[in-house]
Amino acid sequence: MCIYIVFNLVLLLLVSVKKMTDCQADGEGANSPMELYEKLNAQGEKVRSLKTAKAEKAEIDAAVQLLLKLKVDYKQMTGNDYKAGCPPSENVVMSDNGPAADGADDEDTVDPWNVATSNAKGVDYDKLIVRFGSSKIDQELVDRIEKFSGQRPHRFLRRGIFFSHRDMHQVLDAYEKSKSFYLYTGRGPSSEAMHVGHLIPFIFTKWLQDVFDIPLVIQLTDDEKYLWKDLTLEECRRFAVENAKDIIACGFDVNKTFIFSDLDYMGASPEFYRNVVKIQKHVTFNQVKGIFGFTDSDCIGKISFPAIQAAPSFSNSFPQIFGGKKDIQCLIPCAIDQDPYFRMTRDVAPRIGYPKPALLHSTFFPALQGAQTKMSASDANSSIFLTDTPKQIKNKVNKHAFSGGKDTVEEHRKYGGNADVDVSFMYLTFFLEDDEQLEKIKQDYTSGALLTGELKKILIETLQPMIAQHQERRKQVTDEMVQQFMTPRPLNFNF
Repeated sequence: MCIYIVFNLVLLLLVSVKKMTDCQADGEGANSPMELYEKLNAQGEKVRSLKTAKAEKAEIDAAVQLLLKLKVDYKQMTGNDYKAGCPPSENVVMSDNGPAADGADDEDTVDPWNVATSNAKGVDYDKLIVRFGSSKIDQELVDRIEKFSGQRPHRFLRRGIFFSHRDMHQVLDAYEKSKSFYLYTGRGPSSEAMHVGHLIPFIFTKWLQDVFDIPLVIQLTDDEKYLWKDLTLEECRRFAVENAKDIIACGFDVNKTFIFSDLDYMGASPEFYRNVVKIQKHVTFNQVKGIFGFTDSDCIGKISFPAIQAAPSFSNSFPQIFGGKKDIQCLIPCAIDQDPYFRMTRDVAPRIGYPKPALLHSTFFPALQGAQTKMSASDANSSIFLTDTPKQIKNKVNKHAFSGGKDTVEEHRKYGGNADVDVSFMYLTFFLEDDEQLEKIKQDYTSGALLTGELKKILIETLQPMIAQHQERRKQVTDEMVQQFMTPRPLNFNF
């Protein structure tokens, strides 16, 4: 086994070196913005040709990854996004950031526990796609989802909030052949009250469940919170139940949804625990350190949790639901910071005879103070909580929401605001359904016709009824309903 692991590590190293060499060779000679622009045009044409010719998926993905890398290089060189048909100005000033260009990813910290960036616009998601090795959700994929779901794409897809994926095309290929799939997402219950950022994966997961008519499992990692947070077992259990009520209030179908607590389910399901130990056996200490950035001391306490979070990706972890079948495809909607768990899962899956889970990644929901970090449940003023009153929502937005407006009304009317860094506008991109209304708000704010206070008022009037309606639905969720959702049982579907 050790020889096998060493051999694989050496092989992976050689492949990585080869890829790096290839990328460097492809990028050579782009010494000016115009040369890089021409390379981008050529690479874009290559991607289109490969897709038209229905080339192998691996070849298309490699070409797309190089295209994304060139776009990142172009933005680094010129300070502007690449746009086909819009060559760079002859007077463009080339960026000269020295060695920082190679380490640009260091500006963004993205892992399952920390998200931070120095950019007021937030994390550079194009760079993150390249670094994580995922694929961009392009218009072709959005169109395919619309075709098979029979519904207009969710606003999260239309606006690029879910922006990256792994193997979603394979899920749709199988679905086209009448082979269904199931959904898996989760929540770490570290507090009694959830905030609006926590709703994003659940809002989208409910839409997927509805339009594809498929089952869903939701994991509550209360065991993880007990070991990592200063909480008692009783508190973790209570938080899990309270968070389950907020999740149920999103409108999930009880006949197609199973919510489970790790503390309860793992001891009651030998099949789930067997998968956990299978995964653990196939993950090396160094692999966990490398993927998650753990130190040696971290690994002592944390090495088991990637396996616990991986196990729901495999259908035979839920024998009451899937009848022991182990070949049912899993699709995981989650924020991009959770991807390290599932990179490991996808590496292990074929070695233990299971299909790799597919993923859909979302951007981060920013803190009120700006997009440099995501919301924190431990900072009441960084978040709009689902328990907030209309008055609290109004006060938080007016007092804490970072503004992209100018310092004075006169300056704002003259120069306009920056919607790309304005938190109120960012929140509206998540929650305002009307695309035309959202675009008009952006145009008015950018031109100076709409003031910061007026923009905040629009957000307040959007959030207050949304949260009030959620609170009303949550009042209807009884302990008996929670127990029904959390009882292992056959769900209403046929594979």
